[in-house]
Amino acid sequence: IKRVLAYSTVSQLGFMFLAIGSGAFVAAIFHMVTHAFFKALLFLGSGSVIHGMHHEQDMRKMGALRVAMPVTAFTFIIGWLAIAGVPPFAGFWSKDEILLYVYADNRFLYAVGMLTALLTAYYMTRQVFMVFFGQARWHDASADHGAHGDFKPHESPRVMLIPLVVLAVLSVVGGGMQLPFSKNLHFLEHWLEPVIEESERKISSTWAYENKYVLLGVAVIVALAGIALSLAVYAKRRLPAVEPRVLENAWYYDATVARLVGGPGKSAFDGITRFDARVVDGAVNGAGAVARHLGGLLRRSQTGFVRAYAALIAVGAVALLAWFVWRGWLA
Repeated sequence: IKRVLAYSTVSQLGFMFLAIGSGAFVAAIFHMVTHAFFKALLFLGSGSVIHGMHHEQDMRKMGALRVAMPVTAFTFIIGWLAIAGVPPFAGFWSKDEILLYVYADNRFLYAVGMLTALLTAYYMTRQVFMVFFGQARWHDASADHGAHGDFKPHESPRVMLIPLVVLAVLSVVGGGMQLPFSKNLHFLEHWLEPVIEESERKISSTWAYENKYVLLGVAVIVALAGIALSLAVYAKRRLPAVEPRVLENAWYYDATVARLVGGPGKSAFDGITRFDARVVDGAVNGAGAVARHLGGLLRRSQTGFVRAYAALIAVGAVALLAWFVWRGWLA
């Protein structure tokens, strides 16, 4: 249950960077704030589920928990609607403002963002249905925990539920701090104005802004389509589910990275290591060895005997005299 939320965090961070790349700095901060509300709600909600399920985390061993855990289920559903982008929850307003700027900047990236929104609504609906609806599968978990027919999920204590309620309220009203289509509710933009006024992109004269309500409707349709598609697959069983092996292996992303990057990358870095050890370190250590050898040769001339020094002086004087004679003869 927590792994699904961890992957969703990556996609929501992608929305924030998408906003930054489009010059929508206020929208990026806005989504970061609303994401803090509903993602904290979802993670704490998953913790409440794990607590009520006696530390079970496998969603395949849950189901129908809304009856045993009504407060957790209700608040978790609010977080689901917020991250899925359903109005009027907070996640809808921040995500829609990002997509508005992205559409004005790059249509391809807008399509990527809409696909991400569709997938988010899809897999989050799957999680909600598997955990809180459908058939109760936690009887299988009781056998794993060694229970004897008395295993039952239970609601979490009040100390765990109060934060869920607070975050649920913020996930509903949090969008009010920066409504994209309101002239008055721009508290976050006014607060950030001293630091982003010059760099924030202006889109008031673009087609996207002039047709913002059309784009808003498209965003709502995409979110509802993701929810409906997920329900058709997992609730109504009208469509076949994707091969579980593909999902369990995370679309083979880690394996692909290990094969394409890990193998060649390791070979490249091994080569760099050998180059550093043999060439770079060899040059440094070689220079030191040469200096040490020359120093040893010079040290041999320092015998400490006066006659040796006198002989060297005599040889030097003869050599110098010979040099002057040679120069004079050439002249």
